[in-house]
Amino acid sequence: MVRRAHPSLLVPALAAATLSACSIGQKPQRPAWRTQAENACLAERRVSPSDYIALAPEVDGPGICGLTRPFKVTALQGGAVAFNATATLDCSMVAELDAWLADTVQPAAQARFGQQIVQINSMGSYACRGMNNMRGAQLSEHAFGNALDIGGFVLADGREITLVRDWGRGDPQTRAFLMDVHRGSCGHFSTVLSPGSNAFHYNHIHVDLAMHGRSGRSICKPEPQETLPPPDFSPLIAQQRAPAPAAEEETDNDTTGKPPLAAFDGPGVGARDGLGPLAGPEAYAPPPSAPLPPRRDGISQLLHDSDQTSSIGRRRTF
Repeated sequence: MVRRAHPSLLVPALAAATLSACSIGQKPQRPAWRTQAENACLAERRVSPSDYIALAPEVDGPGICGLTRPFKVTALQGGAVAFNATATLDCSMVAELDAWLADTVQPAAQARFGQQIVQINSMGSYACRGMNNMRGAQLSEHAFGNALDIGGFVLADGREITLVRDWGRGDPQTRAFLMDVHRGSCGHFSTVLSPGSNAFHYNHIHVDLAMHGRSGRSICKPEPQETLPPPDFSPLIAQQRAPAPAAEEETDNDTTGKPPLAAFDGPGVGARDGLGPLAGPEAYAPPPSAPLPPRRDGISQLLHDSDQTSSIGRRRTF
């Protein structure tokens, strides 16, 4: 015998099935802090649209991937530093990358190479993918346009610096430059993963602005190392190493009031030129004192005075 279910039991079951169907069809939402961060960055005008930085339509999905107010970026620093490919980034990343170039990358390049960086060779910006491109992994910050992978740089003279080659096998100054960039990056971004951090970052530096828990901790791997000083030709080093004159050396400060004797040495001294003949050091000596008159007795003085005042010569007697 088949029993019929009481209608009062069917209502809760039907309601539960309806709610379950609604939840299955509901689109997942990105964490609210991401949109808030984008809007705050725009409100503070940390990024200004230009010929190189353009606002783009919202990237919505798949899933929670995307950006509310993305930027398409072809260059930073007012166009002075180009990207090898257009990068899709959120507002905060664009602003921080621009500051990172000014505070870290360009000073390091100028000190190490005596020239500026003119291009960033990117290996990826926005992409809806998991961490380290692993299927099933937690979503990467790339999935929100909040990260950039940097494979290398190009200097003003055309020289290319690559992470895969120069991090471990470059010349000393190039290796030091990349390590300077790594260290400085840890002061700008909440995540910095460079060669040596893990097997997935052997050929690039990953930087992002992820929120690592409520503490706001940062990740910087590998541990930054001390680097050798810049070369002597660096303008910054040359300025710091300008030798001070020794105490016993002659300087341009004239404290004697007389020209040095060296000014009168050598051929041609005293020859006439546009300024006339050169005077020797004797010209700067004080004038001699007037000689004192000889001491005379009364008669001699009288005869002397008469000789000086009379216009008639004395007669000679024999």
